[in-house]
Amino acid sequence: MLNLEKIKGIIFDYGGTIDSNGMHWAEVIWMSYEAIQIPVTKEVFREAYVHGERTLAKNRIVLPNHNFWHVLRLKAETQIQWLIDNGHLPADTDFTKYTTGIADWCYAYSQTAISAAIPVLKKLAEKYPMVLVSNFYGNIEAVLKDFHLSGFFQSVVESSVVGVRKPDPAIFTLGVEQLGLLPEEIVVIGDSYDKDMEPAAKVGCQTVWLKGLGWSEYTGQETADAIIADFQELKELFQLQ
Repeated sequence: MLNLEKIKGIIFDYGGTIDSNGMHWAEVIWMSYEAIQIPVTKEVFREAYVHGERTLAKNRIVLPNHNFWHVLRLKAETQIQWLIDNGHLPADTDFTKYTTGIADWCYAYSQTAISAAIPVLKKLAEKYPMVLVSNFYGNIEAVLKDFHLSGFFQSVVESSVVGVRKPDPAIFTLGVEQLGLLPEEIVVIGDSYDKDMEPAAKVGCQTVWLKGLGWSEYTGQETADAIIADFQELKELFQLQ
């Protein structure tokens, strides 16, 4: 159970937490495929998604100045090219129509989620020092600036910069160090049970799980100090006025 009286600082996850209200980004992008009517099955899409994520993680394709629309466009390009190369889409597919359509749709989705999250982040930042700990591509500062989120976090721990990725608990240890507090005085808020809740608990932090639609089915055995289904529930959980 969350011990609110002990909390003196907050570590936030970014992707899937602040920018999509708990929805795994694979699910958001799949919704864009459905909206644009890209003719592939969800199973095939998931293969393309994994290929795209691995490609962006292994290669310096995302540049530090890229905002989130650029990231989404690059994700879409790697996915659609894979679908064409593997025969799931015809060779004469309108590449630009699909990749731009995916980026535009998903960026608008993210804007909506972030606009709703900002008032909550503002109130939390008035009460607690906050640090962002994220698996990202080296451009998180540009993304935060684009979405007017930079001022809420006293520092950012980004996986591609520090050389440690979730679910390695060491990346949360770096976040704890940035706050200069004891782990038990810090709560980690994130959408991923495997990548946020488990490693944060191993470090000794309290945990709030924004439980949305994830990549895999849940077992039913997952635990956290508090579980919420919507970002707005943080207002009640932290007794924000």
